[in-house]
Amino acid sequence: MKRVILITGTPSVGKTTIAQILASLLNAKYINLTELAEKEQLTRGKDKKRNTLIIKEAKMRQKLEQIITQTTANDIIVDGHYAAAVTPTTLTGFVFVLRRNPKQLRELMQKRGFNQSKQDENIAAEILDVCLIEALRTQPKERVCELDVTGKSTDEVIKEILFVLEGKNKCSTGIVDWLGSLEREGKLHEYLRI
Repeated sequence: MKRVILITGTPSVGKTTIAQILASLLNAKYINLTELAEKEQLTRGKDKKRNTLIIKEAKMRQKLEQIITQTTANDIIVDGHYAAAVTPTTLTGFVFVLRRNPKQLRELMQKRGFNQSKQDENIAAEILDVCLIEALRTQPKERVCELDVTGKSTDEVIKEILFVLEGKNKCSTGIVDWLGSLEREGKLHEYLRI
């Protein structure tokens, strides 16, 4: 039976790096949703204000289902911040929601050249649990695994994912509370600017 593994989270949490390494280790088919949207013309255009593509979700869902059912690979890794929203629930095995402390997230986005409004939007999404909520809203809770990757090496994160896939650890959610921790530190206003 095929196993579909979603790797999701806000930009700069390390989704693509983790997804690509995991795909290599598992000899899995790797699907990057941004690349798929561009290649298959699954967009309705570009959000100029946000400088992002507007995805045709229904078309993306259909295309993913087609790719997943037609591939001969036993494992399929789907990489994207909206992976949980567009992958059919009936096909999904696990959803790994990568989380990163907003302080570290800001540093990474600055290094990558994100403009201030994009930084603010993505940090707010991380603080407000947007990707986690989307995963819990669209996928069965027992398949959603929240992983705090703050300060962890790629190898440590991969090991955590493999332990879940091998049945050595169970999925869990509710492990981070950036909103509460930043509020307790008196720094929420520095990070939540929307």
